[in-house]
Amino acid sequence: QVQLVESGGGLVQAGDSLRLSCLASGSTFYMGAMAWFRQAPEKEREFVAAVSLNGRETDYMESVKGRFTISRDDARKSMYLQMTRLKPEDTALYYCAADRDRELGPEFLSTSQYSYDYWGQGTQVTVSS
Repeated sequence: QVQLVESGGGLVQAGDSLRLSCLASGSTFYMGAMAWFRQAPEKEREFVAAVSLNGRETDYMESVKGRFTISRDDARKSMYLQMTRLKPEDTALYYCAADRDRELGPEFLSTSQYSYDYWGQGTQVTVSS
């Protein structure tokens, strides 16, 4: 089993930056790709960004490209989401997720929430206008 804990959320103004962190514990050897998802009130959970097992492949939702950067540091059992030029529409509960499947290769990643087996409890990001 893998446990994920997010941190770094908060209340900021439009145009500000935040860095979210996701710390993993437990059987982290079994983690493959990792991702960030978010869910705003009364909306479906949506994909934000993903990073492959070896960190070389990344993918982003269209609206955050050029503003958000995902990265991982397996030595620290951590994943990060650097968010810049935040907008009110980025307001949501941000979740960290990890895939336990490593057999699809070190550069595999998915944008589907159904590909991820482990989830954190979320960290709230609120961007005021």
